[in-house]
Amino acid sequence: MKKHIPNTITCCNLVSGCIAIVCAIGMNDAQLALLWIVIGAVFDFFDGMSARLLHVSSPIGKELDSLADVVTFGVAPSAIVFQHLCSLHQHVWFMPFAAFVMAAFSALRLAKFNLDERQTTSFIGLPTPANALFWGSLVVGFGEQLSATPYYIYIVLALVLLSSYLLVAELPLFALKFKHWGWRGNEVKYIFVATSVLILALLQVRGIAVVIAWYVLLSVVASKKI
Repeated sequence: MKKHIPNTITCCNLVSGCIAIVCAIGMNDAQLALLWIVIGAVFDFFDGMSARLLHVSSPIGKELDSLADVVTFGVAPSAIVFQHLCSLHQHVWFMPFAAFVMAAFSALRLAKFNLDERQTTSFIGLPTPANALFWGSLVVGFGEQLSATPYYIYIVLALVLLSSYLLVAELPLFALKFKHWGWRGNEVKYIFVATSVLILALLQVRGIAVVIAWYVLLSVVASKKI
């Protein structure tokens, strides 16, 4: 029985992603879609943890996890951006579909992650959950204010291309995995956690996008010092 627990949690992640897509496109509710992406991220965290605790990891579980992540952290944020661009009415009809480029690169990033043995204690390229949370927060927190900016749609499309590149780039990013709780060796992680708490307290939902951008910037700076 216990061998099915991690896969069941993974399926909950997948269902959360499907609901997020419906909320984004069917209901035009980016805020609710973001909530379901967050719920999916929680399930994504606990499926791996439960597999390790129960010692029931399997190749099927690994593949299922990637498939669920493609939906929740690839297609769902793309759907949010697609619907947001459609609502602007400042474009030719096919431009919003460019948002789904991000879904394709999310799938490619997950495929690379499954084969890359370097990413056991850190990441190479932007993790798909971080990318999904960035876009959900950006649209929900800043979309209405920024949409009045001239050429805003082109800025969004440029950011879509940039985030798609970051997903598969050979860019080292730290992971919040601690081998010990001391300061030495964990300086960057502690700085990130402390500043992120402050940003989220001040900006709330909007702060998620800022935190993800800060995460990428801090990782780049830290990698240059190593």
